[in-house]
This record gives sequence, C-alpha cells and structure tokens, in this order.
Amino acid sequence: MTSDFAIVGWGSYRPKYQLTSLTLDHEQGFAPGWTERQFGIAVRHVAGSDETTSMMAASAAREALAKAGWGEKLPDVIIGGCGVMEQPIPSTAALVQYHLGLGYSGVPSFDVNQTCLSFIAALDVAAMGIACGRWKRILLFASDIASAGLNPNDPKTRAIFGDGAAALAIEASDDQQQGLYGSASVTYGAHHGLAQLRAGGTRLRIEEGFEALKEGAYFKMDAFGIFKASAKTLPGVIDKALAQANITRDELSCVVCHQASAPGVEHVRRLFAPRSERVINIFATTGNQIAASIPTVLAHALTTGAVKRGDYLLLLGTAAGISASAMVLRV
Repeated sequence: MTSDFAIVGWGSYRPKYQLTSLTLDHEQGFAPGWTERQFGIAVRHVAGSDETTSMMAASAAREALAKAGWGEKLPDVIIGGCGVMEQPIPSTAALVQYHLGLGYSGVPSFDVNQTCLSFIAALDVAAMGIACGRWKRILLFASDIASAGLNPNDPKTRAIFGDGAAALAIEASDDQQQGLYGSASVTYGAHHGLAQLRAGGTRLRIEEGFEALKEGAYFKMDAFGIFKASAKTLPGVIDKALAQANITRDELSCVVCHQASAPGVEHVRRLFAPRSERVINIFATTGNQIAASIPTVLAHALTTGAVKRGDYLLLLGTAAGISASAMVLRV
C-alpha cells in the first residue's frame, strides 16, 4: 500500500531542565562517571511542574505548523500518539487542541496508543485517512513525561529515560514519489509483564489504598527480558516493510529508530551494518522519551539534513506488549 503525502512541517520540544548523569551519580552515591559508563547517556531533559504533556506537545506542534505554512487553514484532524496520556479523560489530543487556541474549532482530535510505538501507530492511521480521502492536512504529535513514573530508588530506570515532545504536519500530495511505502507491525502479548505501569487506569482503584496506588504509579521493567524479546522481533518487521515497499536495505538513506537504550540503538546499528552510520543515535543527549523518541529523532534528521527530498527512510521501534513496528517512508 502506498499513501501519498508530504511531510511539510516538524517540531520538537525539550524541557528546560537538564539532568546530567554526574548529578545522578552524586544523588545516588556512585563514583563520578558511573552512570554514563553504565548506560551510555550524558544528559536527559526533565519536565518541570509547568511543562505538562499537552503544553510540550502544543509547543512542538506550533513549530510544525509554522514550518507547514498552513496559515489560517486548520488541520483536518489532530492525532496524538503519546506513550502515557496526560490524564485518563479527556484525550491528550483534546488538551493539545485547546492549547493551540483551537478549542472551539471542532477539529476532530483523538489519541492512538501503542506505548513507545504510539507515534508510528498514529502516522499509520493518518496515512490510511489520506489514502481513503478522509483527510488532507493532519497534525500529529507525541509527548511524554517519563520522569513522572520513575522510582527514585531505581537507578537503572532513572538513568535512561528523558522527557520531551515532537510533532509532524503532513498533507496529501499529488507527488507519487512521497509518502508511506511499507508498514509492518507485530505484538506478542505473552510478554506483557516485561514492562508495566499499572496505575492511572482501572486496574488499581482507590479502595486498594494509597500505598498500592503509589506502587502502581512507578514504571517497572525487566530490561534484559525486554531487550531479548524485542531483538527477536525486529528482523521480521524490517524485512516485511521493505518487501512491501519493494526496496532493499541498501536503498535506505536513513534509519530513525526508537532510542530505547544505548545497547538497543547499537543492536539496530548492527542490523544495518556495514552502513551503520545510517542509524541515527541521539540517545546520549535525550534518553528514552517513550513515544516521543521516534518523532524527536525524525525531527532531528529533517533539521540536520540527514534525510533529504526523495530519500527512503525507515521508522523502527519496539514497545511494551511486546510489539515491534517498521515503516518505510519517502520524503
């Protein structure tokens, strides 16, 4: 399936406060340099109390809309792809619509969720909407505050996660050399216990008590188990997406992958050897931004010129579930 659309705008937002690994070493009683050596990350951005999920998303969206040059033209739809919603009700997309000054516009706004793959899932929905003629201009965003769910006594999860947001403006295009060329996704729910955030939905309830809610509000993961299960899923979805796009790995100019961890990005680089430099790695200065990770890397690639007009690029990532997705775009 080919969906013809052009990326006409993009933007990203990183919180003002930068938490260095040296600061974490000091707070946790480790020797200076331990965190960076162990996890391959020097600094991550952490949202302040005034930097909400929807506020960060709206900031990135304004940048994307400014680049798109739509002016007074409204998007036909706003789709949010956050790993964790700002609040259970209403959707984060509705909050972003409000922050953009479109609260009375009537523009349909909704969320799509597949944890770390939420942005790819949202883009897939957008591409289908364009392909069937439902929408012509679409605003997509992903925004996550991972720090809100980190246990301060767990140095591993504290070390690798960062906060941030990114947005994309796309529009239907008559140029048949742009858009979505291939997409593949799998989920293996047998591994659902490897990464969990149990509070915030209906699983844990007030009658279970404050301590239960507090415990459930901390993100828990089996890092090695996730890496092992996720690594097995990637080759299959890569091959399927490339076959659907009718291109080879050598034709890819750029690989935009989820910055799950330093070993995770390095594993992806090995999958694309000997031209591993195509895999963009900004983990050391962003950390794992959950769903905001992939669009943040995409915005980086577009801004720096790592991907240019006419190039094929691959969006690639894994998520809790365990899920994996690959998507071939031509820009």
